[in-house]
Amino acid sequence: MSTPTTAGHLIVAQLERAGIQRVYGVPGESFLDVLDGLHDSSIETVVTRHEGGAGFMALAEGRLTELPGVAMVTRGPGAANAFIAIHTAHQDATPMILFVGLIPVADRGRESFQEFDINAWFGSTAKKVVTLDDAASAARVVDDAIFTALSGRPGPVVIGLPEDVLVHAIDAATVEPRTVARAEPAPADLAGLETKLAAARKPLIVVGGEGWDQASSDALAGWASRHGVPVLADFRAYDAVPHGSDSYAGYLGYARSDANARRLDDADLIVFVGCVRADVLSDGYKRGLDAVTVVVHPGADLLGHFGRLDQLIPAHVTSFARALAAAESAVEPAAGWLAGARADYEKFSSAQPDGGTHVDLAVVMEILKQEMDDDAVITYGAGNHSLWPARYLKHNTANSLAAPRNGAMGMGIPAAVAASLAYPGRQVISVAGDGCFLMNGQEMATAMGHGGKFIALVVDNGIFATIREHQEGHYPGRPSGTHMTNPDFAALARSYGGYGERVEKTEDFGAAFRRAVESGLPAVLHLPQDPATRSPKTASN
Repeated sequence: MSTPTTAGHLIVAQLERAGIQRVYGVPGESFLDVLDGLHDSSIETVVTRHEGGAGFMALAEGRLTELPGVAMVTRGPGAANAFIAIHTAHQDATPMILFVGLIPVADRGRESFQEFDINAWFGSTAKKVVTLDDAASAARVVDDAIFTALSGRPGPVVIGLPEDVLVHAIDAATVEPRTVARAEPAPADLAGLETKLAAARKPLIVVGGEGWDQASSDALAGWASRHGVPVLADFRAYDAVPHGSDSYAGYLGYARSDANARRLDDADLIVFVGCVRADVLSDGYKRGLDAVTVVVHPGADLLGHFGRLDQLIPAHVTSFARALAAAESAVEPAAGWLAGARADYEKFSSAQPDGGTHVDLAVVMEILKQEMDDDAVITYGAGNHSLWPARYLKHNTANSLAAPRNGAMGMGIPAAVAASLAYPGRQVISVAGDGCFLMNGQEMATAMGHGGKFIALVVDNGIFATIREHQEGHYPGRPSGTHMTNPDFAALARSYGGYGERVEKTEDFGAAFRRAVESGLPAVLHLPQDPATRSPKTASN
């Protein structure tokens, strides 16, 4: 017989049973009983400084680990602040759970303090929204949320917690967590794929999505290398396969090489693994539309897929990669198809100094590649600052990138905090724009309070560079609303108790980075930039 408890305490017990190690959140009076349950829990309560930061930390943990990240916020304003992470998790297909404290049941519909409609707010951008009206169902609701977040196309689940329901005394226990099956590709599906591969002369594999591990990454890259098939990564899924493999040919989406855009158009077979032909990948639904198309994906609805579809293989990426690696193939790509793709990638990812008087980010990335650990986790948010790490840094370890695929600013620093807590033995590096950093840079305080450790390179050009670039194209000579006034970022880091250093010269970066590492603290290296330098300079795209 179960021991009497409350719904709030049972929620915590079920999270423990599911293996959740951390919850991120800003406290609220609407879920005090859950906070009380966390008091004696094995789960670490990571107290963040903003609900947006809590949401992004949960998102990053869901991206980098095998379980959904969990965030907890209060009603109304708290839920509004966390909304950005739910939208990002939805568009990025990342598993996370958001618990939202709610008003008492009796107060509904009376415009009571901080009341809002949780279904109306989150219903269009979450996999499921549920309100816990039955206290005895608390464990089942939590288990269902985790299962839903991880199943099929991953995504966010939102659970509303009425504050009076949480304190109901109940005679209920935790439930056995449901196992999320990793669908195996059917033999007939693999045979159908082989027929298409055998007929192709210019096949491409495009990888993306969630769920990759080192074994599956190596397996798919190894098969592609043996059979002469180039592998391209979807936008900000750059860690899906190792860049050291000679099958890796770079990425698609924003700031992709012109060579890869042409290659997408020239392909006669495109196999999407874990992703679909969506907006960003296809340059706005324009490229790669005529090729025979195979999609390997656990979500049967293929949300976001555009254009031709000749075969759907409903399988998890790890299962598919293992099955493909175990099979031989008669595929015979055109001579030089893979070699040319790899050569183009090597050229595109070779940094060219920009020759300016400010810190040269291309040279910084080359130094960073020599200084950083092989399995370092890289994080960044949205903005032109992310072009340099995307183009030049190498990912040879699975789960080594946390960046928003939906272009949400402000994720880089919270993601770095979460990555450092999830992987305390791995180095974490965040490349942050000045605008992006100041959206959630206060989460350095969270890192200091919970033992997180990362190094942030703050690229300071004093403008919203991406928007200024668009502005100059459409309204030349009329900059408007894109200027920023910035603080001394190094001094700001020191004010939190972290390490901060301003780097004025490119040649000083290496030593400054080593000092940041040796400090053992959350660190900021402030890199002033020429606002006219908008993107990496290369000899050719």
